[in-house]
Amino acid sequence: MGVQIRALESSQTDDTGEYLAVRTCQAPFDATITLVTIERVIERTVRKSTEPQWTVKTLVREKPMSPDAALGFATCYAERKHIPVVYTATK
Repeated sequence: MGVQIRALESSQTDDTGEYLAVRTCQAPFDATITLVTIERVIERTVRKSTEPQWTVKTLVREKPMSPDAALGFATCYAERKHIPVVYTATK
């Protein structure tokens, strides 16, 4: 099974219903270190509500990791859960 990996600008939103969000940024204390946050985002339909609710489960929070290692981890997880990966890099 292949995993769909998409890049999004930080201002865009995704409406797939469920996906794995991977965000990378430079550490504020050292520009040579990349910090990674990986979250599973799930849209839930709630009765008596016109707006969907989003559940966010943080798997990795601001951990020093290379972007390749982060995508490798996220891809393995996403393959098991059958969900796409959304990648966002910030400066």
